[in-house]
Amino acid sequence: MRDLPAAEQQRLAHRLKDAAEDFLVERFGDALATLRPLAERYAAVADVQELYGLTLYRLGRWTAASHRLERYEELTGAVDQLPVLADCYRALGRLHDVHDVWDRLRSADPDAQTITEGRIVTAGALADEGRPRDAIRLLEAGPVRHRRPKEHHLRLWYALADLYDRVGDLQRARRGFARLAEVEPDFADAADRLKALGDAEVRS
Repeated sequence: MRDLPAAEQQRLAHRLKDAAEDFLVERFGDALATLRPLAERYAAVADVQELYGLTLYRLGRWTAASHRLERYEELTGAVDQLPVLADCYRALGRLHDVHDVWDRLRSADPDAQTITEGRIVTAGALADEGRPRDAIRLLEAGPVRHRRPKEHHLRLWYALADLYDRVGDLQRARRGFARLAEVEPDFADAADRLKALGDAEVRS
């Protein structure tokens, strides 16, 4: 972007700002309309490719999103969007590629949020492969006892509780959903899942 003339940089920055604002309030169609022509014209501008890829991802356009996020990684060498790229691969059934991304993430030693999000996606891929207990082990190796949980911690706890439920470990599943309901009562459907497990225990 710095290679562009100053006036063009300003115009591009303004349009990116508009698209980012639409993205943040979940007006993904509006963001897409702004970004589509920019992404073709500015194929070497990482910020454009990143935001376009994320917008396509939120719209469920997995193949197109993966291409843009791959381009973003090529341009920057950054790994912060690799979990999103892995989730695109998972949605496309490209589970081997999910594991490749996980290997790259582990080698890069990124920040805690990025590695945790990658761990969650990879565990999902393992479950898709019929390996839920391997998925559980992968999640259990993550931040399962954090005292001041952030969003990515809660997502990992939910994924782990869900897997416990799927393999029939109802006691651990109940504990997991109970902790989520206590820490963040409105997180996903944790409270409903806990109630369902309690009802199942009564019926048994």
